[in-house]
Amino acid sequence: MPFEASPHPTVETLRNAQRRFDAEATPGVVQTTRYRLSFSDWGSGPPIIFAHGMIDTTRSFCMQMRGMVDAGFRCIGYELANGGPDGANLGAYRHKHYAEDLIALLDHLRLPVVDIQGSSFGSTVTLSALARFPDRFRRAVLQGGFARRPLIRIERGLARLGRYWPWKMSQLILRPQAMRRLEGGQFTGCPPEIFEFLLECSGTNPIRAAARRALILDKVDLRPLLPGIRHPILMIGGDRDGLVPRSAEAEVETGCPNATRIEFSPCGHYPQYTMPDPMTEAMVPFLRG
Repeated sequence: MPFEASPHPTVETLRNAQRRFDAEATPGVVQTTRYRLSFSDWGSGPPIIFAHGMIDTTRSFCMQMRGMVDAGFRCIGYELANGGPDGANLGAYRHKHYAEDLIALLDHLRLPVVDIQGSSFGSTVTLSALARFPDRFRRAVLQGGFARRPLIRIERGLARLGRYWPWKMSQLILRPQAMRRLEGGQFTGCPPEIFEFLLECSGTNPIRAAARRALILDKVDLRPLLPGIRHPILMIGGDRDGLVPRSAEAEVETGCPNATRIEFSPCGHYPQYTMPDPMTEAMVPFLRG
């Protein structure tokens, strides 16, 4: 999906979205059976839930949410279990619990049916919830979506070590340099503040939480569930995604009966940061259906 004008946000776009998110989004907490789930509720109209990625946070969607709110949607983002202050026992947490805690949030908000967007790791939460609780969802958007993504050996080894590290991601030595080398190319065309925003959002996550999610992901294979997921699904992928291979997206695209995929270019794994307006432009007509 090429765009004639620059598809990337400006610094003012970012700052405006951050200001509005802080001023207009209402924070809340619901106690599930496993942890104190924090969420942000912004806007009015048809509700859409945002399930973030492995080392992301609700705030990372603020630019995209701003567009969706202005288009007449109610945007609700929530934080996955992190351990520590939220009371989650990460060692006992399993992939099925993500969907169950999502339903606890919907019950708390008295939302019988919603739309949902799952980003990366959040796409597996979304697929699990669609399969297990089909009547609670209308339509779904998967950004960088996949049904399985086993770790390679070095990733698995680092995740096993990371389970016991007490620090946040932002405290890792040389993390900014490493992320720029690995992922900076996906932000080509964006002002540097956009990449700094990624570092800021992902840096708030405890390392042990990211490690536990990675080890959970290593064992997840949702492919058997896909044929039974009948919801309309819009998949959004990037032509430069270095984290989720195209073959992994294709498994969902061909496995779900009502899934369609669009591809952004030039785009990597983080269109909510690098192409929030094109995401809104694609999602609004799909969700209005």
